[in-house]
Amino acid sequence: MKYTYNKLVRDKIPENINKLEGRKANYKVLNDYEYLQELDKKLFEEAHEFIEEHSIEELADLMEVISSIVQAKNISMEEVEKARINKKNEKGGFYNKIYLIDVEQEQIDPREEKELTKDWRKNN
Repeated sequence: MKYTYNKLVRDKIPENINKLEGRKANYKVLNDYEYLQELDKKLFEEAHEFIEEHSIEELADLMEVISSIVQAKNISMEEVEKARINKKNEKGGFYNKIYLIDVEQEQIDPREEKELTKDWRKNN
Protein backbone atom coordinates (compact mmCIF):
# COMPACT_ATOMS: atom_id res chain seq x y z
CA MET A 1 0.00 0.00 0.00
CA LYS A 2 1.26 3.48 -0.86
CA TYR A 3 0.04 6.66 0.84
CA THR A 4 0.80 9.82 -1.14
CA TYR A 5 1.27 13.06 0.79
CA ASN A 6 3.17 15.50 -1.47
CA LYS A 7 3.63 18.03 1.31
CA LEU A 8 6.29 19.69 3.42
CA VAL A 9 6.95 17.80 6.65
CA ARG A 10 9.13 18.30 9.71
CA ASP A 11 12.79 17.35 9.28
CA LYS A 12 12.73 14.12 11.29
CA ILE A 13 9.55 12.64 9.80
CA PRO A 14 11.26 10.53 7.08
CA GLU A 15 13.78 9.23 9.62
CA ASN A 16 11.01 8.28 12.04
CA ILE A 17 9.03 6.54 9.28
CA ASN A 18 12.09 4.59 8.12
CA LYS A 19 12.72 3.30 11.66
CA LEU A 20 9.46 1.36 11.51
CA GLU A 21 9.61 -2.12 10.02
CA GLY A 22 7.88 -2.39 6.67
CA ARG A 23 7.79 1.36 6.04
CA LYS A 24 9.93 3.47 3.70
CA ALA A 25 9.62 7.22 3.20
CA ASN A 26 10.41 8.59 -0.25
CA TYR A 27 11.19 12.29 -0.23
CA LYS A 28 13.19 15.05 -1.86
CA VAL A 29 14.86 18.23 -0.61
CA LEU A 30 13.22 21.35 -2.03
CA ASN A 31 14.99 24.29 -3.60
CA ASP A 32 14.44 27.72 -2.01
CA TYR A 33 11.58 28.69 -4.33
CA GLU A 34 9.75 25.38 -3.81
CA TYR A 35 10.37 25.62 -0.07
CA LEU A 36 8.71 29.04 0.20
CA GLN A 37 5.75 27.82 -1.86
CA GLU A 38 5.32 24.79 0.38
CA LEU A 39 5.65 26.90 3.53
CA ASP A 40 2.72 28.98 2.27
CA LYS A 41 0.65 25.82 1.81
CA LYS A 42 1.77 24.53 5.21
CA LEU A 43 0.69 27.79 6.83
CA PHE A 44 -2.87 27.25 5.56
CA GLU A 45 -2.79 23.57 6.56
CA GLU A 46 -1.67 24.30 10.11
CA ALA A 47 -4.12 27.20 10.45
CA HIS A 48 -6.98 24.91 9.41
CA GLU A 49 -5.84 22.22 11.85
CA PHE A 50 -5.69 24.77 14.65
CA ILE A 51 -9.19 25.99 13.80
CA GLU A 52 -10.47 22.40 13.90
CA GLU A 53 -8.85 21.47 17.21
CA HIS A 54 -7.87 24.68 19.01
CA SER A 55 -5.11 22.67 20.70
CA ILE A 56 -1.82 24.01 21.98
CA GLU A 57 -0.05 21.43 19.78
CA GLU A 58 -1.67 22.79 16.62
CA LEU A 59 -0.89 26.35 17.70
CA ALA A 60 2.74 25.26 18.20
CA ASP A 61 2.76 23.78 14.68
CA LEU A 62 1.43 27.03 13.28
CA MET A 63 4.12 28.99 15.10
CA GLU A 64 6.82 26.60 13.84
CA VAL A 65 5.75 27.28 10.25
CA ILE A 66 5.81 31.03 10.93
CA SER A 67 9.27 30.68 12.47
CA SER A 68 10.44 28.80 9.36
CA ILE A 69 9.04 31.49 7.06
CA VAL A 70 10.80 34.19 9.09
CA GLN A 71 14.09 32.31 8.83
CA ALA A 72 13.70 31.50 5.12
CA LYS A 73 13.04 35.15 4.31
CA ASN A 74 15.93 36.39 6.49
CA ILE A 75 13.63 38.38 8.72
CA SER A 76 14.28 38.69 12.43
CA MET A 77 11.59 38.05 15.01
CA GLU A 78 12.38 41.54 16.29
CA GLU A 79 11.35 42.96 12.90
CA VAL A 80 8.13 40.97 12.99
CA GLU A 81 7.38 42.13 16.53
CA LYS A 82 8.12 45.75 15.60
CA ALA A 83 5.74 45.51 12.62
CA ARG A 84 3.09 43.89 14.85
CA ILE A 85 3.34 46.69 17.41
CA ASN A 86 3.30 49.41 14.72
CA LYS A 87 0.19 47.91 13.14
CA LYS A 88 -1.47 47.51 16.53
CA ASN A 89 -0.73 51.15 17.38
CA GLU A 90 -2.11 52.29 14.01
CA LYS A 91 -5.15 50.01 13.67
CA GLY A 92 -5.58 48.40 17.08
CA GLY A 93 -5.61 44.76 18.13
CA PHE A 94 -8.46 42.26 18.24
CA TYR A 95 -9.26 42.56 21.93
CA ASN A 96 -12.54 44.46 21.61
CA LYS A 97 -14.13 41.65 19.54
CA ILE A 98 -15.31 44.03 16.80
CA TYR A 99 -17.05 42.30 13.85
CA LEU A 100 -17.43 44.54 10.77
CA ILE A 101 -20.66 43.77 8.94
CA ASP A 102 -20.39 46.17 6.01
CA VAL A 103 -19.43 49.66 4.91
CA GLU A 104 -21.72 51.97 2.96
CA GLN A 105 -20.15 54.54 0.68
CA GLU A 106 -21.02 56.47 -2.45
CA GLN A 107 -18.04 55.62 -4.67
CA ILE A 108 -16.35 52.32 -5.50
CA ASP A 109 -13.04 51.88 -3.71
CA PRO A 110 -10.60 49.79 -5.84
CA ARG A 111 -8.68 48.71 -2.71
CA GLU A 112 -11.84 47.39 -1.08
CA GLU A 113 -12.92 45.66 -4.29
CA LYS A 114 -9.54 43.89 -4.53
CA GLU A 115 -9.59 42.87 -0.87
CA LEU A 116 -13.11 41.45 -0.98
CA THR A 117 -12.48 39.35 -4.11
CA LYS A 118 -9.40 37.43 -2.87
CA ASP A 119 -9.78 33.70 -3.54
CA TRP A 120 -9.38 32.63 0.08
CA ARG A 121 -12.25 34.92 1.12
CA LYS A 122 -14.70 33.20 -1.22
CA ASN A 123 -14.97 30.17 1.11
CA ASN A 124 -16.00 32.29 4.09
